[in-house]
Amino acid sequence: MTLPPIPQTDPRAGYLAHKAEIDAAIRRVLDGGWYILGDEVRAFETEFAAFVGTAHAVGVANGTDALEIGLRALGVGPGDGVVTVSHTAVATVAAIELVGATPILVDIDPADFNMAPDDLAAVLANTTLRIKAVIPVHLYGHPAPMAEIARLAAKVGAGVLEDCSQAHGAAIDGHQVGRFGAIAAYSLYPTKNLGALGDGGVLVTEDAALAGTLRALREYGWRQRYISDSPGLNSRLDELQAAILRVKLGTLMAENARRQAIAAAYDAGLARTPYRTPAAGPGVSHVYHQYVVRTPERERVREHLKAQGIATNVHYPLPVHLQPAYRGRVPIGPAGLAETEAIQGEIMSLPIYPQMTDAATARVIAALREAMPG
Repeated sequence: MTLPPIPQTDPRAGYLAHKAEIDAAIRRVLDGGWYILGDEVRAFETEFAAFVGTAHAVGVANGTDALEIGLRALGVGPGDGVVTVSHTAVATVAAIELVGATPILVDIDPADFNMAPDDLAAVLANTTLRIKAVIPVHLYGHPAPMAEIARLAAKVGAGVLEDCSQAHGAAIDGHQVGRFGAIAAYSLYPTKNLGALGDGGVLVTEDAALAGTLRALREYGWRQRYISDSPGLNSRLDELQAAILRVKLGTLMAENARRQAIAAAYDAGLARTPYRTPAAGPGVSHVYHQYVVRTPERERVREHLKAQGIATNVHYPLPVHLQPAYRGRVPIGPAGLAETEAIQGEIMSLPIYPQMTDAATARVIAALREAMPG
């Protein structure tokens, strides 16, 4: 008997799990006749801010725009430096360059793949650039060490813009990520823990003045319609996507719990094997946007799983500083990027999504154990 394939992620399954509610939400918008920045966006913003625990949320067109708008709201522009990691989606660095600033890339802690505070400190102590912002990325759903990062940034007067695109609902000591910096940016891409059925993004902040700036920047710099007080963008979350996101927000924590259960099964099934599995740090709620293992025989293992109909992925095959568009021209912190480069050929993202069955999880574990490196 041929077993069904196991995708690495499955946004269609997320739609089918809530089909009736999503279809009703779409119909509500279509029947309502208002399609841009209306009641659905306002309601989603209110509900998402309450979910994170912040005072304000601002919906935008996608996660890259969220980062760019967040940087602009912090006053970042040409001549400024912004510190972030090289092991991230390229969108993080692209947004920095979109505002004309210079990205400075620092290394990661190999335990959780997030920004290493010691390397951030080395940059802040040694750079000749004016550091205007720091962007920690809560990669794979594991929070970055925000207490140390926020403390270091405050010492030099740099704003903190959290990149929460892979960490919807993740927390540190019971406090959700998105609440540790001046602003936080989220992607709502379909594969995210909270994903639209198309592109989307959202920013959160506790500061009313910043929230007003974010709202103006997403729509041509308007504070009064058709009057641009400052240069802005056209980056608006669609009413249709907002309505869909409102449905999915209601089940996000339950679906995060399912991701955590799958991760726990992987932990148990891969214990005492040569695979290096992820671990949540103390006081951390990891929401497992990705479950990433390390093995020096990654490509052989991936081929073995592929032959059994099990898809994997690599997030990411090249760190930003080694990608053709950035190689040799983006500054690197004085401590170098040894850990970032060390994981490049070893990391592998296993299948994980809320609708994944226990049987599928067991198949992945069995295939990994069959393919165990010697």
